[in-house]
Amino acid sequence: MPLQGEYEPSPIEFVRDQVALIESSGGLEGTFGPDGQGVIVLTTLGAKSGKIRKLALMRVEHEGDYLVVASKGGSNNNPVWYHNVLGTPLVELQDGPERHDYLARLLEGPEREMWWARAVEAFSPYGDYQKRTERLIPVFVLERVR
Repeated sequence: MPLQGEYEPSPIEFVRDQVALIESSGGLEGTFGPDGQGVIVLTTLGAKSGKIRKLALMRVEHEGDYLVVASKGGSNNNPVWYHNVLGTPLVELQDGPERHDYLARLLEGPEREMWWARAVEAFSPYGDYQKRTERLIPVFVLERVR
């Protein structure tokens, strides 16, 4: 995998614990949210720290491409990982036991709207998150590097 450096676990306990469970089980445990939604692990390079960062996000997949949603629960600010992906769009994604490199691309316009509908279908709270904020929640499509 191309991302190298010192790993710094999330300061958020439930994120840190879920990532640790997924990784320690080889992707066989911890891959579902409380309501049965799929969860993936996204690995990025810290934009400021340069350290490896990992987080668990809702699984939105279509024909081998993935979407990651920078919702931060509808906050008015983007999550830190959003800046990490903008700074280094080469990321790693683990879906169950499968781990691969992907190139992230920020979506706009009709392509964003098409993927946004898929995101809300996969995890309906995203629709509520968008209503909570005036910002347009950024979404990145992740395309596998071959």
